[in-house]
Amino acid sequence: MDRTNREPEEYDRSDEDAGRRRQPRDPLTPEYGHQARTVQLISGDFVLTVNPVDGSEIEPCRPGARPAAPVRHTAAERTERERATAPPVPPGPPGPPLPLLERQEERERLVRLLARGRSVRVTGLAGSGRTALLNAVGDDCADLAPDGVVRLSGYKRTTTDLLYGLFEAVYRAPLYRPDREGLLALVHGIGAVVVLDDLEIGGTALQELLDATPECAFLFGTTPDVAAPTADSGIEEVFLAGLGRSSSIELLERVVERTLTDEEANWAGDLWFESEGLPLRFVQAGALLRQRDQLRTDPEAFDGYDDEAADAPFGKPGPADVPLPSLGEGAAPAALLASRVSEAARDTLRFAVALGGELPHQAHLPALVGDTHADAALGELFLCGLLSPAGPRYRLAAGVLAQLEASGYGADAAAHALTAAQHYAWWSGHPSVTPERAVAEADAVLASMTLLVPGDQAGRTSAAVLLARSAAPAFAAGLQWGAWEKVLRTGQEAARIAGEVAEEAYFHHELGVLALCAGNLDRARAELETSIGMRGALADKAGAVAGRRALALVADRSGGPVPGGRAPSGELVPTARHEESAPPPGGVPAAMPLFPRQTEEQPTLVSRQGVPAARAAHVLGGRAAVFRGARRNMVAVGAGALLAAVLGTVVTLGATSGSEDPEGRNVTTEQSADEDDSESGLSADEPTDDASGGGEPGGPPAPGTSGRATPSGSETPSPGTSGPDASPTSGAPSSGSPSSRPTSGDPSSTGKPTKPTPTRPTPTETTTEPSPTETTTEPSPSETTTEPETSNSASGPAESATASATTTGSGPESSDGPPVA
Repeated sequence: MDRTNREPEEYDRSDEDAGRRRQPRDPLTPEYGHQARTVQLISGDFVLTVNPVDGSEIEPCRPGARPAAPVRHTAAERTERERATAPPVPPGPPGPPLPLLERQEERERLVRLLARGRSVRVTGLAGSGRTALLNAVGDDCADLAPDGVVRLSGYKRTTTDLLYGLFEAVYRAPLYRPDREGLLALVHGIGAVVVLDDLEIGGTALQELLDATPECAFLFGTTPDVAAPTADSGIEEVFLAGLGRSSSIELLERVVERTLTDEEANWAGDLWFESEGLPLRFVQAGALLRQRDQLRTDPEAFDGYDDEAADAPFGKPGPADVPLPSLGEGAAPAALLASRVSEAARDTLRFAVALGGELPHQAHLPALVGDTHADAALGELFLCGLLSPAGPRYRLAAGVLAQLEASGYGADAAAHALTAAQHYAWWSGHPSVTPERAVAEADAVLASMTLLVPGDQAGRTSAAVLLARSAAPAFAAGLQWGAWEKVLRTGQEAARIAGEVAEEAYFHHELGVLALCAGNLDRARAELETSIGMRGALADKAGAVAGRRALALVADRSGGPVPGGRAPSGELVPTARHEESAPPPGGVPAAMPLFPRQTEEQPTLVSRQGVPAARAAHVLGGRAAVFRGARRNMVAVGAGALLAAVLGTVVTLGATSGSEDPEGRNVTTEQSADEDDSESGLSADEPTDDASGGGEPGGPPAPGTSGRATPSGSETPSPGTSGPDASPTSGAPSSGSPSSRPTSGDPSSTGKPTKPTPTRPTPTETTTEPSPTETTTEPSPSETTTEPETSNSASGPAESATASATTTGSGPESSDGPPVA
């Protein structure tokens, strides 16, 4: 292609691509936000590196890297921090200051109790003015405690969250989070008046908070539905009731900033009876009266007419007679108030309903609503009494969420939650957003994720996964680990539903690291093993390495074996296996049974020379148990392996038995075919399992044989033998058997080779017992390797049958003697 003469379209695309390639990797671009968000902090005895790409890395903290002891904030720093953590001032004109009516007695009592170091629990209905009373008492107690006044929010906070919040409010310790023991030691010495509004814990959880902070005096604000403290907690109870009729009308006039007419005063009296004197209802009723006054002056004030002044209708309409709201509208005024605010304010309310009452920060409203002036909606809604402060942010006031949902503001809640999740995913992952700012929006982020996780539409769970992936590192770096755990669990569930295995493995890894920092080793091990398994299936080498490092630290802390390492001392290891040589190609000659089955009447053990008795007993017990109940095919398959195991013994016995021709018999290795030896014809017509062509060991001996083998070596023979050259059949039965020597015509005789497949003993062979007149000689343990006598003893056919049955089940090693020529 000619680079100097290019088509215009191709030239334009090249310019775009080249410009994109020439752009530097600006660290402020969202694509590289993960690399800029890497933060290293210290948690107890660990150094935690928050890595948004492969997962957080954790390692023990070196002695020289431990942080200095936390230092208390000065008075100026406490004031600055209190101002920074307060809710932002709503934009627009400020509302009229509202007095604290009929609360002076409770206010003075609370100050006296706190000055004596007593903790107080103020209980009142939502909208009873509890927050205003706590703020006023907190201002009165500014100089009572050495650490001043600490204001906390108990909204959706546990005991652990409150303890860490108290630590952060009193101590200056950047990028340091003490462990449980260190936290309790630090908060134990805090002396402050703690104003804790919106408390949601009670009972033993509240008692745990009190026990951890004995030098603090708490002023709790809660609703009647929260569990009461324990009986021995020592907390004083103060209940707030509604305002009186005169005070309610006075509050209404303060809100309207004028004197009420007789009609309005009568309407306010009926409202006081209906609302039980809750101050919030009269603040909202005052907003209704202000809107009525504005409508009477300008009927089109709330029509949203945004055209140019030249396009407006000629002149202004005269005053209109606007009736008072009904009593029902005054008791539940949210829908009527929302209908008279701007369109941006109504869209803001829809997002708040979708997020479960959580209101995004005013800086996010222009991007969410799509209006550059949407941040002014916060002040508009606050003046209407539809919002109430909650820690560093605002949320819908008590009862407003239910009223708006009933009016249809929650119809598109899923779509608004999806929009909020996508916005927060971009915003929280941007490197210009500090962890402190991300933590301030934690409740709104969690609310948007919660609504999307069980969603059945495509893309919703994936958006929740993306949001959790972006917000989790910010919450971890912001040291708000309660929110970190919630977003990790929600993200893990969303990733499981969406089928995103890589993201699910990341969440499992982070949960394991979090559990390790909290000291929960069992949970940490389970989460990390799950993450390692998933990343191993995905061939994620870097992630798997990070998981194995954390898992090794878990094993080190729990005292278990390190994954992939050696077993600790004292732990048993499997016994090594020994391979032996294969049998010779020429075959192995048949030999007498080496390990006869031991019966209850005669537990005799015959072993070859040089084998310890313990090992022989072990081999006998193991192999006999294996082959006793085996089938024919199992014996045929294992014959070669067992013959190789006793190769030396068989060769020795074969040499001794084949040195002479006892009683004129000739030893041969050839097989003779007999029709009786096979179930389906001649055995010569059937292929044998032994590749060597020799006789199959393990065939059953005839009932006339004793089934005992003569040991080879220098052991002392019994008197019935003639020395080392004695015949292998010298242990033949006495005259009790029909014949002392087997004949070649007897198919059951041991003088001829047996079928390669061993036969199991018949019931007559296994159940025959000696007669009462016969006695069996019990050999002593020292005679385990001697040759039994060949004289006519009391061992008759029954003993021979028993020995024959014993050698039948002894496996391939107990073969018959050599066949007769």
